[in-house]
Amino acid sequence: MTTGKIYGVGLGPGAQDLMSVRANNLIRRVRHIAYFRKKGRKGHARSIVEGMLADSVIELPMEYPVTTEIPVSDPRYNALLSDFYQSCVDHLTELTQAGEDVVVLCEGDPFFYGSFMHLYTRLKDQVPVSVVPGITGMSAAWTATGQPITWGDDVMTVAMGTLPEADLAQRMAETDALVVMKIGRNLAKVRRALDLAGRTDEAWLIEYAAMAEERVTPFREAGDIAPYFSILLIHGNGRRP
Repeated sequence: MTTGKIYGVGLGPGAQDLMSVRANNLIRRVRHIAYFRKKGRKGHARSIVEGMLADSVIELPMEYPVTTEIPVSDPRYNALLSDFYQSCVDHLTELTQAGEDVVVLCEGDPFFYGSFMHLYTRLKDQVPVSVVPGITGMSAAWTATGQPITWGDDVMTVAMGTLPEADLAQRMAETDALVVMKIGRNLAKVRRALDLAGRTDEAWLIEYAAMAEERVTPFREAGDIAPYFSILLIHGNGRRP
């Protein structure tokens, strides 16, 4: 029997018309569609492809055993997720060995801070795996501001809001252009770090980039709550003709 293939398909930032042609074709033709979601939720990746799936599609929701219930530093966190990813891999491998192709839906780009990477490293030496890149959320965010993110020799730093405050402040101070992801519950810390770096007036907060709810706000005017799909930007101002 012919072995099937796993496709990690980047969906882009959230708008169907920002997907690649390859992603669109795969999503519409493959019989098995897998996606991550929080327990009790539909899943953002699944929401993005609403109306695109064939009536005969078989959906494979992969529900995280833990998200924010325990700290990332807790040894149980990695143990639970490791077991979860291996369970997903076992199921996907079984399907491919039966000759089935499976698309794993990935928000943004599969190789950029996504859960698919944890499947990929476990799958790549066992079954055929193909990755379809997607537009990242940060690209949609800086496009939403109407300003280029980098010029000439600008250095751009991508940082996580989960970093310690001092580390965030140092990286903010040392870079030309900046992207901070995973803001959400870390908003107050990110705000303090920006103040420490002296860059608050340069910063923008972009919520739901490329989605219907898109909002672009100077960071100083932002409220005290940021949704999950929020990105902070500082534009570079480097060499230009």
